[in-house]
Amino acid sequence: MFQNSVSGVQVTVFFAIMVAVALLVGWKVRQDRLRAGQGSGTEKEIFLAGGGLTWFFVAGAITLTNLSTDQLVGMNGAQMLLVAWWEIAGFIGLLMLAYIFVPIYYRNNCTTVTELLEKRYKGGSIRNVISAFFLLGNIFIYLPAVIYSGSLFMQSLFGVDVSVMAIAAIFAIVGAAYAILGGLRAVAVLDTYSGVGILALALVVVFLALKAVGFDLSGVPAERISMVGGNDSQIPFHTLFTGMIFIQIFYWSTNQNITQKALAAPTVKEAQKGVIAAALIRVLIVPPIVVIPGVVAYKLFGGVGDKAYGMLVAQVLPEWTSGLFAAMIAAAVLTTYSAVMNATITLWSVDFHKKFINPNVDLARLNRTVGILAMILSIMLVPIYAGAKSIIDLLQQLNGLLSMPILSAFAAALLFRNMDARAAVAGLLFGVAMYAFHSFFLYVPNPIWGGETYYRYIGLDWLHYIDVMVVVLFSSIAVALSTNRLVFGNQAVFIFTTEGRKIRESEA
Repeated sequence: MFQNSVSGVQVTVFFAIMVAVALLVGWKVRQDRLRAGQGSGTEKEIFLAGGGLTWFFVAGAITLTNLSTDQLVGMNGAQMLLVAWWEIAGFIGLLMLAYIFVPIYYRNNCTTVTELLEKRYKGGSIRNVISAFFLLGNIFIYLPAVIYSGSLFMQSLFGVDVSVMAIAAIFAIVGAAYAILGGLRAVAVLDTYSGVGILALALVVVFLALKAVGFDLSGVPAERISMVGGNDSQIPFHTLFTGMIFIQIFYWSTNQNITQKALAAPTVKEAQKGVIAAALIRVLIVPPIVVIPGVVAYKLFGGVGDKAYGMLVAQVLPEWTSGLFAAMIAAAVLTTYSAVMNATITLWSVDFHKKFINPNVDLARLNRTVGILAMILSIMLVPIYAGAKSIIDLLQQLNGLLSMPILSAFAAALLFRNMDARAAVAGLLFGVAMYAFHSFFLYVPNPIWGGETYYRYIGLDWLHYIDVMVVVLFSSIAVALSTNRLVFGNQAVFIFTTEGRKIRESEA
């Protein structure tokens, strides 16, 4: 299985830590359930950890749901400091979650974020449409991407003589087991306990990487160490004040994978404390660990892309620690995978199965069935990501297909009243079509898969996909408002008018 460069001690350390983490998580989950008097098969326990997550576990779950090998491998694979803006800007999205969205979700007693939409719109179709989009995004984007990037890292670090598909399958099976057997409580505990080790070791890698080059990045091209991107860069500077803000609001405030952790606290204040703690980690600790190793790898190895992080870790860490670090990276993969898996099970169970198929379903059995099917699909989709030139670019651009159209539905729901759900669906579908037209027709050939960027016939090669997201967002809202008025005959009421304030007061 392992090449000769990997010792039996390293392998033993790796498996010993993984088993220890599993036992610790199992013990903690069991103790918490006994203390709270919650059974493992209850709806609140499976989907919201019994409403008993303290701020510490909320912060850990949010942080590690996002931070996995798709971040460590993908962002370091870009081999430039510029991509740190994805993490730094996350601070804004988390503040929005803490002070705007968390109070709204709790006031409306939401288990899924889509429940809020059902309560805000006239008619329930928007909830099911957006839940379907979230499910598609989880199954086709998040789940396969995280196990692929984790498998790629293991190959780079250990020189594992096993196919990416085989390693990905192992990750998927173990990650699904956490989500299926332990529910959100197990996911949150796993996130938090492993997160401490992951962040600590990742910071050690940053220090050792810089030490390996004498804390000197001279010789690295200027564009790779600049934080101000030009129009032809991955993140043009002006997009930080336009599309980047809305991307972060969507990801951190309206994304079931993230918000579900905040909804599992006992009170609004406890949830807010956890989200603020996650925001501080996001802006103070995460940025250096997802970009500096990649830049150092460029100086040491040249442009090696998504293999950069694994190659650097193998170079700078003492040999005896590689088993420990591999265990922490494996934990990062499992935490993100199991968190997204739990959100996927929640969306299907609450928004579809209980609503349309069987409201009295055995949740424990349904949990297992949905989890196993999602796991199999995610493994089958891994080869798609193996062909990508850059994992992080691929993820961000694919996310754009759903993120701004979905955010438009939330924006219209929160800013207007007297909106028909079908109008919001019309705006949503328009946004998806508009972004797809941009990405798959005008943006040819797609730079993520190789080739130059240009716009067919119309000379808009300067227009970045982050810019397009802003256009998609506001166009989708405009289509929703127009459809609401012209097709369904409803006059939307802006909440900051006198009439809108009266409506808000009646809802409070």
